[in-house]
Order: sequence, then C-alpha cells, then structure tokens
Amino acid sequence: MTLRAVLFDAAGTLMDLRETVGETYARYALRHEVVVSPARLQDAFERFFGIADPAPKLESTLAAAARAEQAWWRGVVRGTFRAADGTASFRDFEAFFTELYAYYGTGKAWALRPEVAEGMATLRESGIRIGLVSNFDHRLPQILEDLEILKLLDTVVLPSNSGVRKPEAGAFHTALVRLEVAPDEAIYVGDDPRVDLDAARACGLRAVDVAQIGSWTELPAQIRSLATLDRSASS
Repeated sequence: MTLRAVLFDAAGTLMDLRETVGETYARYALRHEVVVSPARLQDAFERFFGIADPAPKLESTLAAAARAEQAWWRGVVRGTFRAADGTASFRDFEAFFTELYAYYGTGKAWALRPEVAEGMATLRESGIRIGLVSNFDHRLPQILEDLEILKLLDTVVLPSNSGVRKPEAGAFHTALVRLEVAPDEAIYVGDDPRVDLDAARACGLRAVDVAQIGSWTELPAQIRSLATLDRSASS
C-alpha cells in the first residue's frame, strides 16, 4: 500500500487520564469544603454520563463551540454531584467548576501512553503526515502542547473547529483534505469499534485498533502490517 498519512484518535488511544474522574472531582470538591468519596463520584459520573445529552451542540464558530462545550460539561459535573450526594452543597459552584474545567484542559490531567511520542516521531521521520481526528472539545490542542506532541501533528480535527463529529464522514474527510491525501493513502488508529474503526472504514480508510499495537517505537512497520490485515479482512 501507499501510506502517506496516519490519523489518530486522542483519549483512549494516545493518552489517558492520570487518575479516575471520581478522584479528581473529589479532590477539587474538597478544596471547596465539599466532601464526597471518589468511589461514589465515579459511580455517579458513569451513571449520569450514560443518560446525559450525548454531546455539546455543534456551532459555526470556535468561540461559540467553546461556550457550548463548557456549558455541557457544567451540566455533567453538576449532575454527577447531585447523583452522588443530593445533600452536597457548594458555596460557589461556579468557582469550583471553573477550577476543575481548567485542570482538565491541561497536560496535568492527562498522560501519554508509553512510547507514543517516539512512535509519532518515527512516523514523521519516515515522511508520513500525521493527523488527529477526535470528538474531544476545544481544549485538546493545549493538552497536546503540554504533553509535547502538538508539534508532531500536521492537523487536529475537532467538532469545535470543523463543525462535524465522529462517526460522521465529514470528520475524516476534513482531515484528509487538510493533509491532501486520498482515503486509501491513510490509516486511522482508534479504540472505539463504531465511532473510530467502523466509521473510518466507511470513509475508505484502513483502520487499526490501538490495542493491536505492540510496540510504538516500531510504529510504521506495525501499522502497515495491521492495515494490510484490515484490508484483507474487509475485502
């Protein structure tokens, strides 16, 4: 195959949270004299997240998208605390939420998976363009910069800067246009079977489950091998 570009998902593929949501929520709440156990908050978050509106409203400008995304997360956080402990009361919920929201928009909250930066650098050295297609919100570029991999990316496609969200084909097509490559010249690496892998294949890309990558330091060879298997399985 002619491989000119590799596209990645973000959370769950390149990076993970440094601690559970429950632990972070509890730690920041304690700063505001609200005590709820991390376990209760984690359970409440998982339950509430499953019934919350599926995603922030798509907007036509980055500023409007940022406001919509922040408002969506405010509702998730408030709903999580209500579900965990209906008696929990913040003197200034907005101050608490502002601190929490800002934290999740930095590299302090996230950790790259082992050898990710090395693998991406190897791809670039081999002449392959690198893009990211994620449903993460507008804070992702700052997180990637903090984690020192933004410089390794040729494009970052998000709902806030493209107006589309995976599994919509437009999310992948936007990245391909920006990278000036055809679908059959690109591979998508992700972790979600439907939103990442099936959606990428539907757009004509080959897809690789991140769980199949054994060594990021040998990423170009591994991706080519796994993508060949993917094309064989789908043909």
